[in-house]
Amino acid sequence: MKLVTLQQDGSHKLGVKTDGGIIDLAAALQEYPGGPAYRDVMDVIEGGSAAVAALEAYIATLPAEAYLVDEEQVQWGPCVTRPNKIICVGLNYRKHAEETNAPIPAYPILFNKFNNTLTGHGKEIAIPKVTKELDYEAELVIVIGKQAKAVSKEEALDYVFGYCAVNDLSARDLQMRTAQWLLGKTCDDFSPLGPYLVTADEVGNPNELAIKATVNGEVRQNSNTSDMIFHCDEIVSYISQHMTLVPGDIILTGTPEGVVLGYPKEKQVYLQPGDVVTIEIEKLGALTNRFVAEEV
Repeated sequence: MKLVTLQQDGSHKLGVKTDGGIIDLAAALQEYPGGPAYRDVMDVIEGGSAAVAALEAYIATLPAEAYLVDEEQVQWGPCVTRPNKIICVGLNYRKHAEETNAPIPAYPILFNKFNNTLTGHGKEIAIPKVTKELDYEAELVIVIGKQAKAVSKEEALDYVFGYCAVNDLSARDLQMRTAQWLLGKTCDDFSPLGPYLVTADEVGNPNELAIKATVNGEVRQNSNTSDMIFHCDEIVSYISQHMTLVPGDIILTGTPEGVVLGYPKEKQVYLQPGDVVTIEIEKLGALTNRFVAEEV
């Protein structure tokens, strides 16, 4: 199942992507009551497989054209709206570590972001005035579906609800200002997420997915999640040894080679107002955002 967040009048609603289009669940329930009254995607994540099954059963009863929304008209919100934790893995692709002349890490390098960084597909993102070096990073996101504490690598993926794409935007001049990366990672709207949250059963092996980033139509990153140093099951298990993961937590799993930071100095051209970046991951769709100058 592909879940989406519809944004309307400053609030979020649940949508479901089907072959015919996107179903506005709240609108459908008004006309065809009796289905599960999930307000947004967090309700489904917390409800797990039972919630997904209930949604599927309800959607199967709807007329073919019931409350379909044209994707071109959708105002998208982040496909996970209120994660308790946003955990990120740095330098997790072998070729990316090599292009930045960083040693291959012995353990996952973890840092965090905050909910202020979340935004959706199609949204304009303001380049903060405090940076001159805004970089793109195509990444696969793991969305936790069940409480996980000290789980084994063999069981880890059983705790995953689904996956989505993110652009882990990074202000490199701020990121490298100190030994802590947080400042360069947590400006507003630095984690556009989506367009779809795809349930794990539709994705299969998360470490066999093509991943790509394009800037103004030019392919900059073109890799596969198989190049991860620490695979998804290892990441979930490792983090769960140190903290309890809860439904809706998201884990950004690192980016492949091809970021601006990896270019020779004389060829580094960071994102500018007017640039359009698309992050595309196999089975998860394409996430596109346009960048504008900050007005404040």
